[in-house]
Amino acid sequence: MSRIPPVLRPEHPAPRPLSGLIDAFSLEHHGEIEGIELTGITLSTGDLRPGDLFVGLKGAHRHGAEFAGDAVAAGAVAVLTDAAGATLAAGAGAPVLVINDPRSALGEIAAWVYRTREEPALMVGVTGTNGKTSTAYLLEGILKQLGHVTGLSSTAERHIGDLTVVSRLTTPEATEMHALLARMREAGVTAIAVEVSAQALSRHRVDGLLFDVVGFTNLTHDHLDDYADMSEYFAAKVPLFFADRGKRGVVSLDSPYGARVVDAARIPVVTITSHADVDADWHVAITDEHPAYTGFRLTGPEGQSIESRVPLIGGHMAANAGLAIVMLVEAGIALHDIAAALGDTGITAYLPGRTERVSGDRGPSVYVDFGHSADAFEHTLAAVRRFTPGRTIMVFGADGDRDATKRHEMARVAAEGCDVLVITDHHPRFEDPASIRATLLEGAALASNKPEIHEVSPPEQAIRVAVGLAREGDSILWAGPGHQDYRDIRGVRTEYSARDEARAALREAGW
Repeated sequence: MSRIPPVLRPEHPAPRPLSGLIDAFSLEHHGEIEGIELTGITLSTGDLRPGDLFVGLKGAHRHGAEFAGDAVAAGAVAVLTDAAGATLAAGAGAPVLVINDPRSALGEIAAWVYRTREEPALMVGVTGTNGKTSTAYLLEGILKQLGHVTGLSSTAERHIGDLTVVSRLTTPEATEMHALLARMREAGVTAIAVEVSAQALSRHRVDGLLFDVVGFTNLTHDHLDDYADMSEYFAAKVPLFFADRGKRGVVSLDSPYGARVVDAARIPVVTITSHADVDADWHVAITDEHPAYTGFRLTGPEGQSIESRVPLIGGHMAANAGLAIVMLVEAGIALHDIAAALGDTGITAYLPGRTERVSGDRGPSVYVDFGHSADAFEHTLAAVRRFTPGRTIMVFGADGDRDATKRHEMARVAAEGCDVLVITDHHPRFEDPASIRATLLEGAALASNKPEIHEVSPPEQAIRVAVGLAREGDSILWAGPGHQDYRDIRGVRTEYSARDEARAALREAGW
């Protein structure tokens, strides 16, 4: 079954003349352009609407311009492609615009089509290996409390005011991103939080966007299927801190790469840390830990401070909240105004699948989390253990056809931090699930701690085994699926919810 969410576009797009686009970007063109108007832009015939400019990119196996005829039949009024694509699109029946590298120009062209640089909303963007989704949600929550109509683009969801849809990618393609911003403008959105992945920067998905403030959480081992090594992964993140991407930056020094971001940044930056022994402009200190929230104090360079709380467990979540607040201060919002907006209740935000408690008042506590790296496991397990009088049980699997170099370390860290470990499947994609589990079992054996280990497939059964092993006072952390509502099995997105499965397992066990 298809689990692909819709592309959000403006409902009342303002037409733009094709001739204006050609003039603005000095494009070579073939065919009659007089009187043609554009109302959108897309890479996909599946998302195409009448009035669109269809963009044909060279792919790994096929050229997108091969589908120009289908695009025109569906209502595309022109085709944008490279020289090779122009030959393929010549008989499509619509004007063909030619540019040397369409991918690198896509963001600027989409910004022109959708007019997203006209009267832009306040826009903040955050990157990092872990914590960027949480920070984006916390930014949105604080902005709402300040009275803004907000927009959000994250791994989990897209928000336009009260409208919510599930995300396709952490950061959408440039065409979708600018369409989303145009839809937000229609809805009266005044402030936008965007989660920016390394892949989004490498693949031009945030081209044409200029953030008022950008933030950096951390950098740890991940995505080495996309990048050759950690140096290349780091280099993909840094351009967010260049002047064509952001005006100001806030950098966490909680990972060693933070200092390197500061050194490489080409915009003014301030620093923040949750480590008492690290020199930074801003410091976050934990003041209270509770199963429902974490209290913290944020202190600035001139002694200004704010005390608040975040509705999540773990010092790493307080660090994310501190980063969000300082980003808004750098955006020009006074700290005392933020303090007044947060009041006595603290930050109001719901973060789907981020250490989300899905259990009731009786029985074991069950948390579902999206974390899928060793660093994320370490922080989340520590937070769960702090509020667990009994045993900590962990359930997790690893992605297929993704960075396999992190699997041993993920499993080792999981085994170090729990009393019972249930290794299962996640998104196997086109890999053999049994082979992935075997690698995880090898990694778990490397731990100095020796938990009770179970190998259970599929995950629906794994969570039931974990609940069956649990007693009152125990906690179960199911890491990996988080908010996602599907599993990817041999290229098919199969409907699936870890939250629903966990609740069903608890009910079946009598809790």
